[in-house]
Amino acid sequence: MDTMTRFGLTVVEWAAGGTGAAAAEAAARELAAATHVKTAVLVEGTSDQAAVEALAVRRGRDLAAEGTVVVPLGGAMSIGRFLSLVGPEGLDLALAGLCDEAEEGYFLRALDRAGVGSPRDRTQMETLGFHVCVADLEEELIRSLGTDAVREVAAELGEARSFRIFQKQPAQRERPVDRQLRRFIGTHSGRKSQYAHALVDALEPHQVPRPLDGLLAHI
Repeated sequence: MDTMTRFGLTVVEWAAGGTGAAAAEAAARELAAATHVKTAVLVEGTSDQAAVEALAVRRGRDLAAEGTVVVPLGGAMSIGRFLSLVGPEGLDLALAGLCDEAEEGYFLRALDRAGVGSPRDRTQMETLGFHVCVADLEEELIRSLGTDAVREVAAELGEARSFRIFQKQPAQRERPVDRQLRRFIGTHSGRKSQYAHALVDALEPHQVPRPLDGLLAHI
């Protein structure tokens, strides 16, 4: 495990609190001092992390070598806690991030409270490096690729039959294919991360969703 990955994991453990928090804080501070970590990219979950890291690789970037760590929050409501640890009042790293449209308000308020600028809307938040997916990253990727291409990705992952069975469920039969795909991908976290990576790999350069493109351009 490289030091940047270790740093990200210790920050997550530190933010979780509990009996291991003090040791995790000490480890995070030690790693921050011993490495060249410069930027923390705060994303809602591991699937967002997978997508950001996959796009960076496609663009020939080595985020770890650049001193950038992508940290999954485990949910948008934790953004304030993480900002307090790695933001101006904590380790004072440069910051960027990605969130879903429904969680935009949490990010706006947390950035203000943490002293990371005083954004009042999405445009101002983007200038700080924080971008919003409509409605979430899976929806952005499906819309960018188109449903036929996403189904091809599912087939490549050996899940074409599973998806066809999923489509026959009573709750899914009347839904448009894009919504079926989004729900199918989101049925469990492991699948979300797997598809996030695979869908990013399937994108043509001009198809990269705006929030993901803007985030990579900022860091």
